[in-house]
Amino acid sequence: MELNETVYTLRVSHVGEFMTPNAPQVRKGRKFDQVLEGARTVFMADGFEGASVDEIARVASVSKATLYSYFPDKRLLFMEVANAECGRQAQEAMDYIDMDAAPREVLTQAAHHFLRFITSTFGLQIFRICVAESDRFPEIGQSFYNSGPAMMRQEMAEYFRSAEARGVLKIDDYDLAADQFGDLCKTDIWPRLIFGVSKSVTEAEITRVVDGAVDMFMARYGT
Repeated sequence: MELNETVYTLRVSHVGEFMTPNAPQVRKGRKFDQVLEGARTVFMADGFEGASVDEIARVASVSKATLYSYFPDKRLLFMEVANAECGRQAQEAMDYIDMDAAPREVLTQAAHHFLRFITSTFGLQIFRICVAESDRFPEIGQSFYNSGPAMMRQEMAEYFRSAEARGVLKIDDYDLAADQFGDLCKTDIWPRLIFGVSKSVTEAEITRVVDGAVDMFMARYGT
């Protein structure tokens, strides 16, 4: 057990078959980030079901007692990793994309980044677990939505606002346009993966969907 641990309550409540009715608490100590990085490595490699506590502790170079002292349930640990990964992906996209470029270039870059993540093994695992658990634990779904889809929606809406101010797009409802663009990027590929029709997608398939999404969006909102 780590000394001088600060305790904070996650947005997730009642998680874990053996939890009490009270909201579970996660202890945040000096090895917290170390545990998260180890868990991220294992979850990315083995998925949620395949990831064992023993392997996470080994990769994180901590004892199982330390891991359990921070995260009393594996779902809590996965959701913390998922939230951090969504935030990391969003930040990478913002750092990578030149928001002052022409709309077609910005949209193409954003769509590629978004689609590669949601069709990745880890991205699909995050979505499936959130859907599976959100009926019993609504806070899990809300937490994922806030750290992923809602963040993308907000960033795209802000871009559309600035692009319209420059006269390169003509949009009345920025939030609706952001939602539409996100759904255009999922066309065919994402549903096939979610429902198990396809096991993977190629870069050529992603490019085909991205190009179609950008063409459709620009036909509606381009100036």
